Amino acid sequence: MQKDWGYAALVEYGQKRILFDTGNNPELLAQNAKAKSIDLSKLDFVVMSHRHGDHMGGLAYLLKVNPKVKIYAPKEGFGVFGADLPSSFYRKDPSLAPEQRYYGGAPPDVLRLGSAWPGANFQLVDKTVEIASGIHLISLISDKPGTLELHELSLAIKTSNGMVLVVGCSHPGIDKIVEVASRIDPRVHLIVGGFHLLATSDADIQKIVAALHDTFRVQYVAPGHCTGEPAFTALKKAFGDRYLFAGLGTTFTLSTSPN
Repeated sequence: MQKDWGYAALVEYGQKRILFDTGNNPELLAQNAKAKSIDLSKLDFVVMSHRHGDHMGGLAYLLKVNPKVKIYAPKEGFGVFGADLPSSFYRKDPSLAPEQRYYGGAPPDVLRLGSAWPGANFQLVDKTVEIASGIHLISLISDKPGTLELHELSLAIKTSNGMVLVVGCSHPGIDKIVEVASRIDPRVHLIVGGFHLLATSDADIQKIVAALHDTFRVQYVAPGHCTGEPAFTALKKAFGDRYLFAGLGTTFTLSTSPN
């Protein structure tokens, strides 16, 4: 397998095979899937966490081998996954001549916007929803500088051990994602993915770690991708043997405890 700055995870649960994000590069997605003997033509659905290239770059390969697969993606105005908007979103001026107005002054009620991947089977999500028995998508919007108004989906699976969360980059805040998940089930068993603490100060990292460990009583963490090296260290110190290494190619099996 070959490392890259990107994220993709295969989740198998309750007879469902779910691809969460597609990594940064289509050739590497193909290579790494082959190395792990993963057949991406056999998926129940795909979840795209957000519109950043290091999470959606492999879509070209995925759609080549599985062109009709259902892909859940964030709904954003004028988003790359496609969108629709009520035509009431813009102000109108009937004093203009019809030929100088949008749609000749008679726009449709809903404007259908194109996707960067025409023909892909996108199902756009703008609220937290259960998409299969015990499988939820958490929809939140970032309020952080640099990613302001970015929509992001996280995968939350309700298991007998509690919630298992798969997160992409946690731009809205890993603590906010966990808070929503804990409303579905207050027992948060495992969080795996990117916590986006790359450039966060030590003091703010400690606040996040304390929230996960003390407030939400998360049992296991398996941080990767954009979590950041100082955050890896802080989480490892706080969680001890309940900190799981989640590098390229790592597999976790959910039982009494993940291993």
